[in-house]
Amino acid sequence: MSKSKTKVKVDEKCENKLSVLMVAAECAPFVKLGGLADVVGTLPIELNKLGADARVMLPFHRQIKEKYFDRVTHVCDFSVQFNQRAVYVGVEKLVYNDVIHYFIDNEEYFGDAVYRGGIAEGEQYAFFDRAVVEAAGRIGFIPDILHCNDWQTGLIPILIRTQYGHWDIGRSKCIFTIHNMMYQGKFGFEMFQKWLGINPVYNTPEYMHNYDCASFMKAGVVFADRLSTVSPSYAKEILSPEYAYQMEGILNARQWDTWGIVNGIDTKAYNPEDDLYLKHHFSVDDMSGKRKNKIKLIKDLGLTINPGVPIIAMVTRLTSQKGLDLVKYILDEMMCTEDIGFIILGTGDKVYEDFFRFMENKYKGRLCAYIDYNERVAHEIYAGSDLFLMPSKFEPCGISQMIALRYGTLPVVRETGGLCDTIESYNEYEETGNGFSFQNYNAHEMFGVIKYALKILRSPKRKKGLIRRAMESDNSFETSAKKYLEMYQSIV
Repeated sequence: MSKSKTKVKVDEKCENKLSVLMVAAECAPFVKLGGLADVVGTLPIELNKLGADARVMLPFHRQIKEKYFDRVTHVCDFSVQFNQRAVYVGVEKLVYNDVIHYFIDNEEYFGDAVYRGGIAEGEQYAFFDRAVVEAAGRIGFIPDILHCNDWQTGLIPILIRTQYGHWDIGRSKCIFTIHNMMYQGKFGFEMFQKWLGINPVYNTPEYMHNYDCASFMKAGVVFADRLSTVSPSYAKEILSPEYAYQMEGILNARQWDTWGIVNGIDTKAYNPEDDLYLKHHFSVDDMSGKRKNKIKLIKDLGLTINPGVPIIAMVTRLTSQKGLDLVKYILDEMMCTEDIGFIILGTGDKVYEDFFRFMENKYKGRLCAYIDYNERVAHEIYAGSDLFLMPSKFEPCGISQMIALRYGTLPVVRETGGLCDTIESYNEYEETGNGFSFQNYNAHEMFGVIKYALKILRSPKRKKGLIRRAMESDNSFETSAKKYLEMYQSIV
């Protein structure tokens, strides 16, 4: 429960501004487990610069409470009917980077892991969705746009259009952004009835039911006023069975309501000219600091390679989605035939963690497997490497390739999702492109492109031009925010 029962004046909507409430399970810098947090943490800042009144609502997770408890202000508290009982909801407030953030407080549901897994996770976020809908009116902020992100918020549109249609919040328009179709929040419909009392009439294929179950994702896709994905290419890919995960029917039916808007990155947090994590700063016009960062990286990670040897790096979750099976298949051959260093940072599936530890031992001094996540080391890898490998099986948007561009580390990517939309493959005849790419999910095709990239790096003139184009690529959230604002305005 919250620290105080003292109530403050409710927040009024700024007059004559488009008001937006972004709702998500995570938000940087408060809690971050993936790229979703970066979007929710940065997009509202840019929307407000464009004249909107954008705010954020997320759970008051234990990780947030431990760090920010003394900085939040108690707004209100009330009870909601959930899981056939009355359940406490507290609303706390914090202004951060000139953006108002609201936190839904409940120790039972948010006092443990951000994502609990299984039915516990479904219950956790079903409660969050109910609390969000009822909190909006109580804090005096009924937004023009409720921007819901990923399956954890997928029940908000159906609640607004059914149980809360007669409330003030029922006038809000809903945007539902799909960050990853693989994760849909699937449960038996009886759970949705138990948790939220959703009418059985919606347990049909045209509403929440999808093959053998119902899902948060299906509810969001059906009931939202507009859909969006995190890149134009991914918006097209999810129309096919390969990427839709059994939802291609409704996604095709709603394709004209779907916007593909590529994510951006926080260009202040990722700036080689003043990055707080870097000892040596550099710019597109003075790259001397990049070489110094590389020398430091080699020393810090215990590598013994010469600084002139190209370093291929990966900063990634260790899962099959990230194309690690291709890397496993080809890494021995690559290390034996090419004069390179290889660095991978991340955690994930044990099979990949064990593999890369084994390879580090086999190629001691040339290969580093940093099986952990460390923000400082990640920045140092982006800044000190030469090539950045992202051979993803699928990638709705991807953030890492855009960060790599910012630091003049040339991406080598598979042509899928947002990787298509942000990386233009190098054309040596026209001297265009900002990276390298391959089309098919094939290890030897990937290796062929890596060898070509290493060849191009041996040409100082071509390398310099490529790095300049990479670092001058515009992947700011300012560009993305303008497109989101256009989408919002299309329905209000």
